[in-house]
Amino acid sequence: MKELITKLNKIFDNRLRLGIMSILLVSNEADFNRLKEMLDATDGNLASHLRALEKERYIQVHKQFVGRKPNTSYEVTDSGRKAFSEHLDALEKILNNSRPELSSEEE
Repeated sequence: MKELITKLNKIFDNRLRLGIMSILLVSNEADFNRLKEMLDATDGNLASHLRALEKERYIQVHKQFVGRKPNTSYEVTDSGRKAFSEHLDALEKILNNSRPELSSEEE
């Protein structure tokens, strides 16, 4: 079990980072306001977690103007996709190994 826990990626320990990655993997891309709304996060809190994921190169930032307003959107990088997938696999293995074995009568 200890071996499985060491395979968890600490960057995804936080619920916002877990949420950001989940949203981006499903949507391929999301802007700051959409992430903020979906995760019910404050500007500062969301920005700091996005920076942490960007620093690890798990997400890529795109800045553009929509009309006259700046718009920042995010997408998952290939290394971010791989890291998150490995994290989820480790979680799944931990959960599967934590279940008590079912006897043949319970199945």
